[in-house]
Amino acid sequence: MELGGQAAARASDYRTTLARAAAADNDHTTSAQTAIEQAPSRPGRSWASHYSHGRWAHESGMIHAKLGDLAAAEEHLHLALDIHGLDRKRTRAIVLADLGRVQLKRGNSETALATWREFLDCADGVQSVRINDGLTNIAARVTSMPDSPAATELGERIAARA
Repeated sequence: MELGGQAAARASDYRTTLARAAAADNDHTTSAQTAIEQAPSRPGRSWASHYSHGRWAHESGMIHAKLGDLAAAEEHLHLALDIHGLDRKRTRAIVLADLGRVQLKRGNSETALATWREFLDCADGVQSVRINDGLTNIAARVTSMPDSPAATELGERIAARA
């Protein structure tokens, strides 16, 4: 990546961090403005040009989740998975972990469990701190869910992976 491309990538990462921080602080205006304020002056010159459509959809979904718009969050996370796809197993697994968490927050526990089973399938053989964080996060949520065969099976699969 050329020096200018590295600067654009850093700017993109900084703006994403600012949008996430604003969302975490419940500052809807700053979060939304930060996410869109840097429209390119010329085509192909965007500060976010290194972001893929799937990555944008994932980031947008997580910002929506932090802002409490769980329906929009789920929609964007599905967009990341289904429409634009994510070809790396690690990245796909991380989005699945996040999607399951949003589904659970929306009260769709069986759907979340199914999503997390897909996460485990996708994460099989992948070594990553973010995958491990997802496993820890899911394990904590599964233990607090009402007993069900699906929750029990998921908990056992996570325990076997540890």
